[in-house]
Amino acid sequence: MVMKRFNKSGKMWESLLKFGIGFMILVLINLLVSKYILRIDLTEEKRFTISDATKSMLKGLDDVLYVEVFLEGELPAGMRRLKTAIRERLDEFAVYSNNKVQFKFIDPSQAASDKARQEYHDNLVKRGLQLIRLFDNEGGKNVAKIIFPGAIITYHEQEKPVLLLRGKGGQRAINQSIEGLEYELASAIRALTSREKKKIGLIKGHKESDSLMLAGLTSVLSESYHVYNVNLPEKEQLEGYDAVIIAKPKAAYKEAEKFKLDQYIMKGGKVLFFLDQLYVNEDSALSQGGTIALPVDVNLDDQLFKYGARINRDLILDLSAGVMPVIVNMIGDEPEIQNFKWHYYPIINQFGQHPIVKNSDAIYTKFINTIDTVKADGIVKTPLLFSSRYSKRVNSPVSVALADVTRLGQEDFPPREPLPVAYLLEGSFKSLYANRFLPEGIARQKVMNESVPTKIMVVGDGDIIENEFSLQNRQPVELGFSEFMRQKFANEDFIKNALQYMMDDQGLITARNKEIKIRLLDEVKVSRERVFWQVVNLGLPVVLIIMYGLARYYWRKRKFTRF
Repeated sequence: MVMKRFNKSGKMWESLLKFGIGFMILVLINLLVSKYILRIDLTEEKRFTISDATKSMLKGLDDVLYVEVFLEGELPAGMRRLKTAIRERLDEFAVYSNNKVQFKFIDPSQAASDKARQEYHDNLVKRGLQLIRLFDNEGGKNVAKIIFPGAIITYHEQEKPVLLLRGKGGQRAINQSIEGLEYELASAIRALTSREKKKIGLIKGHKESDSLMLAGLTSVLSESYHVYNVNLPEKEQLEGYDAVIIAKPKAAYKEAEKFKLDQYIMKGGKVLFFLDQLYVNEDSALSQGGTIALPVDVNLDDQLFKYGARINRDLILDLSAGVMPVIVNMIGDEPEIQNFKWHYYPIINQFGQHPIVKNSDAIYTKFINTIDTVKADGIVKTPLLFSSRYSKRVNSPVSVALADVTRLGQEDFPPREPLPVAYLLEGSFKSLYANRFLPEGIARQKVMNESVPTKIMVVGDGDIIENEFSLQNRQPVELGFSEFMRQKFANEDFIKNALQYMMDDQGLITARNKEIKIRLLDEVKVSRERVFWQVVNLGLPVVLIIMYGLARYYWRKRKFTRF
């Protein structure tokens, strides 16, 4: 009897000891997990893995950063998928920031009255968010829903709106938006947390686009950079600027000015060239007789050739193009206006394989030139923008007339290889002035014959960075917005991404390389095999449980009937 009590007591203490050891192990594991981040991404495309640059930025936060996401409530299926992806990404941000990133989801349509709801929506628009109207099927009826697919990030009493949806919400747009979430959120956080803004110089002195034409560009760049006008003829050197932009000059560069630009590049400076090789007087082009596109000689051809690129004196006509309103008739005193496709305004939808243009929306251009590359040792040349497959080039001299263009049809644009109109050049460039006398007006100095590794972008269109003007009040509109088409294109995203890539030493732009695969079901196969898989999913678990119960019953019966 005593022996039985001893055995029972010993087993009880043994069980308690095992429980205590297990509990201590769990506590120790939790302490280690809270101190050391261990996260394993088992997805094929590493959709939950964020870049090292983003991790480093998040770990450097010195205060709490708040994110308000306005995707909550009753949402269409695509928006729900986007909402889930945003939550997953912000969860990762919270982990790597040591919970300094705090977020919440808000339903912008939840209000006590229609008036209060409208006031709240107006306030969100004033704060920089964009609303879209999506149609969802409810009970067999199409119901319009107002969605704010964006977020507002607040840090140190400063806030920044972030658009998290690309396009109009289709399956492809949702997928692209999910792929770009890390970059969009991280870029906004970088803009808020950067203590020193980098400096961008807009080169002046050669009849470049004026300040009103560049108002949209200046506005969007000023959000992240300090933007300065740089009068190159009067400037001794360009050092001090992280990048400079050559914005559609119409007058020739002097050799002394080219030398300053060349040596700036040799010392690691970044330059974005937006050049037109042909000038078109649009008023004359729309008249009865049309006009001739005139060459624009800005004396930069030899310099670009040395660096590895050549902008051709031609124009592209593209079936994918913008429109031009034309008066076709007069009804009394009122003109009858009709929009004609203006093939000299290509809409770029073909992009190269590069983070700058990854998942880019369409880009609006006007009178663009093709670009060829030439031999330049050590230079990597990456095409960024292409015309569509249904385009053609016309070499100078080019006759431009609306009457000719309106007669063109689809049969005039047979499919062919897309034409490149923008290139990124990377590497160590050779100086145009290596082993040459210094240009007149340049003080005696040491000439760098080869650059440190740097980057140049060459675009065969100057209009791509110019904004249009409102038809109502003649005020500048957003960069990339077409007044005639009432559509916003991705011109400003292209410029911002290019500058981000060219000047980002930490590699934040690499987050744009993320690719998420959508594994869609075979709808035909689903329809054919629906009943079979329903029976399997519902019946198989029940059958397995019954079989387990019977097997256990017979096993216990055999075990205990042997005695």
